[in-house]
Amino acid sequence: MKKFLLCATAAAALAACNNGNSSNQTNGTDSTLNHAFSAYQARFIDALWKENPDWATGVGYHKYDSVLVVPDSTAAAARLAFAQQQLDSLKSYDLTALNDANKIDYQLIQNYLESVQWGIKEQKSNEWDPSSYNVSNTFAFILNENYAPLETRLRSFGSRLQNIPAYYEAAKKQIKDPVPELTSLAIDQNNGGLSVFEKDFADSLKKTGIPAAEQATMLASAKTAAKAIRDYAAWLKALKPEHPRSFRLGKALYDQKFKFDIQSSFTAAQIYDSAIARKAFVHGEMTKISRQLWPKYFGNTPMPSDSLELIGRMIDTLSVKHVKPEEFQSAIEKQLPSLIAFIKKKDLLYIDPSKPLVVRKEPAYMAGVAGASISAPGPYDKGGNTYYNVGSLEGWPKDKAESYLREYNQYILQILDIHEAIPGHYTQLVYANQSPSLIKSLMSNGAMIEGWAVYTEQMMLENGYGNNEPEMWLMWYKWNLRTVCNTILDYSVHVKDMSKEDAIHLLTKEAFQQAAEAEGKWKRVSVSSVQLTSYFTGYKEIIDLREAYKQQQGKDYSLKAFNEKFLSYGSAPVKYIRQLMITSGK
Repeated sequence: MKKFLLCATAAAALAACNNGNSSNQTNGTDSTLNHAFSAYQARFIDALWKENPDWATGVGYHKYDSVLVVPDSTAAAARLAFAQQQLDSLKSYDLTALNDANKIDYQLIQNYLESVQWGIKEQKSNEWDPSSYNVSNTFAFILNENYAPLETRLRSFGSRLQNIPAYYEAAKKQIKDPVPELTSLAIDQNNGGLSVFEKDFADSLKKTGIPAAEQATMLASAKTAAKAIRDYAAWLKALKPEHPRSFRLGKALYDQKFKFDIQSSFTAAQIYDSAIARKAFVHGEMTKISRQLWPKYFGNTPMPSDSLELIGRMIDTLSVKHVKPEEFQSAIEKQLPSLIAFIKKKDLLYIDPSKPLVVRKEPAYMAGVAGASISAPGPYDKGGNTYYNVGSLEGWPKDKAESYLREYNQYILQILDIHEAIPGHYTQLVYANQSPSLIKSLMSNGAMIEGWAVYTEQMMLENGYGNNEPEMWLMWYKWNLRTVCNTILDYSVHVKDMSKEDAIHLLTKEAFQQAAEAEGKWKRVSVSSVQLTSYFTGYKEIIDLREAYKQQQGKDYSLKAFNEKFLSYGSAPVKYIRQLMITSGK
């Protein structure tokens, strides 16, 4: 899921906090221009929040909590005008005369604005993706986060409710020949969010001193809003488009989306080729480990001559060790303290003990895309909870639950915690909130975020996590293969028209995933595009950067120094972080 991040407590603080790196990067730059650019960024941020109130709320800037933008043609025209106006403003600053930190911020702003234009003019997902219309997330955020007194938050909630009927009427007018898979997702997620309006809001009102008459008015608005959401889901269910769009993005749109979303130094095709090569390497390593382990688990039983069959047998044997369905969430919670202790013992990086991490059942309005994710507060609300959302197995058929738990066996569950929590996403997000650059955190790069989480898995095992047991290494390679095959799958499906049958074969026979996991991944690739490439792309670029940094530092190299320095730049694309860590010689 996309994570939006910031680093300051007020937009006006941008000029003061933006150039945390500038003392090392002022040589040969125009200090007057840099100050002017910082002032421009403050104006840009202020205008950005006005244009994107939901985004503002999500990152803890609450001036526009009561505003819900109706997604009609007028709003689209306003977004285009905003993007063009800001691009015109950018042109007044000489990129070559800015310091390194500001050069990167300039490019991040430019990329964002150009992606807005491309999305509206060319991608046009507002016409074929009904799931892009869903109000539940921000409303739930306002209810659940304690950034202001409950009565204040509920009145903002009540004001936003007024536009929900118009919001969904506008959505209906935008939609043309939608993607069937995205239509189903929209129905599930919008229905899943109804409890926010029908139950949670009413329960919260009971805890306040808001006058009864005012409460009655607000509850009536909530009832009307819930009806609009339910009607939208019913309208989608009844919709029979004459020429429904395929969920496959196609090469032209895919290449552009990859460029804007991933911001890699590589093209989508180059990353696909690298993933193919990585898959072959990982298969080789897994074969070596499986041959080593075979006698331990199979004694004198003849070893399969086919390497993929050998690896598959070994993984199947190890995967039977897993928790019970009802213990899935509690097992995740129990694992976290041992990860913190290991990091402290090995001195891999600083973990801030003051930032809360709350493991919770995945909310219904988020269901349908991933089984585990992190939801973090923006730096405007640094005291807010970070949630580790865990998908529930409640109500699953026994065979489906067993397949899922074999996928997340006792080895993989530990790696999942490393990836999602410590020192993966949760830790990176805590650091990002302290970034000296607001823009680098605001224009958060998914490849850097996901790449860091994948990188930390390898880093932990390299430093002895799991006691260097070959079983743990085999399972990590399996997990890493999942990252690699995410890229192969996404590119193959959206650009090369890979069939579901071939996709399931790739995932189960070459990536050794359980059937339930493979089916879930097929669903995910049918309702998303490009995002699945972020894991391998970011991982590859971070590993490459670490090697370059190590060579540059020589005998002064420190893994902890690399980790903390890398995280200090916020969630910027790795190619730009590399410029600050390598090109500058710092």
